Amino acid sequence: MSAKVTWLIVFVLLYWAYCIFWGVRGAQMAKTASDYFISGRKLPMWVFVLAATATSFSGWTFMGHPGLIYRDGFQYAYASFYVITIPFTGVMFLKRQWILGKRFGYVTPGEMLADYFKGDMVRVLTVVVALCFSVPYLGLQLAASGKLFNVLSDGMWGVTTGTWVLAGIVALYVGLGGLRSVAYVDTLQCVLLWFGIVAIGFVTYDLVGGWDALNAGLAKVALVEGTKWGRTADGYSAYFAIPGVIQFTAGLGKETPVGGLWTGVMVLTYMFALMGIHSSPAFSMWAFSNKDPEPFAPQQVWASSFGIGFALFLFTAAQGMGAHLLGADPVVNAAGVNISNVLPESIGTGGQGNLVPYLINTVADTAPWFVGLLAVCALAAMQSTGAAYMSTCASMLTRDIYKKFFRPKMSHAEQKFFGRICVVIVVGAALMVATFSTDALVLLGGLAVAFGFQMWVPLAAVCYFPWLTREGVSWGLLAGIIGVMLTESIGQSLFGDTLPWGRWPWTMHSAFWGIFCNLLVAIPVSYQTQNSRERAHRQKYHDFLSAHASLPKSKENLKPAAWIITIAWLFFGIGPGAVIGNDIFGSPNDITTWTFGIPSIWAWHILFWILGVGMMWFLAYKMEMSTLPRKSVSALVEDIGDTAR
Repeated sequence: MSAKVTWLIVFVLLYWAYCIFWGVRGAQMAKTASDYFISGRKLPMWVFVLAATATSFSGWTFMGHPGLIYRDGFQYAYASFYVITIPFTGVMFLKRQWILGKRFGYVTPGEMLADYFKGDMVRVLTVVVALCFSVPYLGLQLAASGKLFNVLSDGMWGVTTGTWVLAGIVALYVGLGGLRSVAYVDTLQCVLLWFGIVAIGFVTYDLVGGWDALNAGLAKVALVEGTKWGRTADGYSAYFAIPGVIQFTAGLGKETPVGGLWTGVMVLTYMFALMGIHSSPAFSMWAFSNKDPEPFAPQQVWASSFGIGFALFLFTAAQGMGAHLLGADPVVNAAGVNISNVLPESIGTGGQGNLVPYLINTVADTAPWFVGLLAVCALAAMQSTGAAYMSTCASMLTRDIYKKFFRPKMSHAEQKFFGRICVVIVVGAALMVATFSTDALVLLGGLAVAFGFQMWVPLAAVCYFPWLTREGVSWGLLAGIIGVMLTESIGQSLFGDTLPWGRWPWTMHSAFWGIFCNLLVAIPVSYQTQNSRERAHRQKYHDFLSAHASLPKSKENLKPAAWIITIAWLFFGIGPGAVIGNDIFGSPNDITTWTFGIPSIWAWHILFWILGVGMMWFLAYKMEMSTLPRKSVSALVEDIGDTAR
């Protein structure tokens, strides 16, 4: 056994010991159903800040994101702006959901929506969204963890074996301790996630010879012909420029985009999809688990937007683009532009998902212990999101389906027991898909975040718009789910490629087409189904929110500024206006014109990341969208563990 594998086993065992400790500790502390499902509404501030951040940015951020930056270049690196758009959803909804959860004792979002709309269709659809989000998302994380350990153990652990063993450990501590165990394990996972990204970034900078050498090498890559997407209409390498505002293609699989996929509207609508992470049912339960909203703003502004943004824009970008100079790109190698061949060319022929493990392996000879540490960082990143979705999805199955429709008078002990069974069911479903149907995993994985984004409409109804009715929201949500499926790969598969459009028509993500269908149904149906009695019932919730979450009169004049800042940032930072960033700070083809010594598009990323942090601070703190309510919120019930809703 090599020294690298020995250290890998040592660090993994230490990490597993920590996870199991908190599983046992969480089980001991879970006296009631709300203790188990939402940590008794008493998560400490620092725990939520770290745990919610770890849940937001999964193993895909750690493992997949650098590989896709390598594959598609800086045009894809706009995806890093999800450090802003994911918590932006939290700014919009978390505080108001917490107020309602505290007031009425909700444990799951299905309970909140069913109470608000006085109907169970939206409750069931919420569970459907949770399942469609959690199972494929979890399956992707588990499959990636198995591949990681297969590479780093030099094949000693098979992919399937690694996947099942790692799944068993995470299911054990989640099933034992519920959301409290998930939260405390996530605190360590958040630290490891951030450290691992930055550390691998430093490894990459060292391999290419530093910051200046990286940019000098990238200037040469920009001149290489025959790369994956070729050149844009402006004659720039597709690695260094987005290909325009929009492309009116039939969709991926029907026509090949010219100069790359990531147009301005593609970037914007892809960010819509990733907003689905914080609007997914799981994050409603994270909101309910806090004793107050005080942790929301620091998590959204400083931990997510600033902290993770710092890691992605400066270090993940270097990992992805630096790989072209380290031997991973056969075309760059053939042009004689690469600096070394420490990475295999197989990465450039479809193996971009293995980029991070191979980067970790470059230090195996000089620092084998560091390989073990970085492997645990990757494992923590992959488990951070999966654990949360296991816990919250199991909770919703327990309370919104089994308890509501089959056994309304369940005791606390029965709810905890059935919740643990549901954890096993969710993990089992994810493993079946991950192990036995890779194609299905890819198809379903594309649906996860797009489905989560469809929850914007019911959440917007509960938090802001009382005129949206039960019928409108329910049928709109169903239409949104169908819209997502028809514009994703699974739709093409189900209909034998007979649909006239392909995946992501007009280079617009399925999340956009889903929300378009959602609103297209929800608004007119709501208009047609207005009922004065039901409207009065919904208005009570909004009156309560207005009393506790509205902006003070002294700040009413800031609302126009908030709208202008937000729309301008969305348009120029991650939307059609982002095309300006291609060459505003110098031509990608001429390093002598680079204003800051880096490609213009990278400078644009960093500039709008900083502006995005400022926008988030303005909304969360100045506009008080994520601060403590000015009035204390009194609970009508302390715990609804024995109450049927």
